[in-house]
Amino acid sequence: MEAFQDAAVKAVFDAYPHPLKDRLIRLRQLIFNTAAETDAVVRLEETLKWGQPSYLTSETKSGTTIRIDQYKKTPGRYGMFVHCQTSLLSTYRELFPGILKFDGNRGIVFDLEDEVPQDAVRTCIARALTYHLNKRRDRLPF
Repeated sequence: MEAFQDAAVKAVFDAYPHPLKDRLIRLRQLIFNTAAETDAVVRLEETLKWGQPSYLTSETKSGTTIRIDQYKKTPGRYGMFVHCQTSLLSTYRELFPGILKFDGNRGIVFDLEDEVPQDAVRTCIARALTYHLNKRRDRLPF
């Protein structure tokens, strides 16, 4: 498991109830693993934004922020969120209809009892981490 970069982020994870904490830790690790496999991402920064664990490509500015958190109003659900004014959610919907669940233009929704579709989510993460690069190039590499 990737070590926490920020004590405040670790505190947020420590406060999650089990098994939600386990699911979010797995999603966090998938984000770090995908970042390590994505050439445009030199270093992934982990911080809190709006009280949520957030992952940024501060050094290269290649991508948009990814946030993960529980759905406070819907127990048993958690999500991966990107900026609502990007085109990412519409792209995700086109690529993964019937595979992923979505919350408007906010993010991807997961239920605790469901298995996360690793390949689909990895693709979504990679697209978020390279969003600004691809927007500037006016194309998506995947």
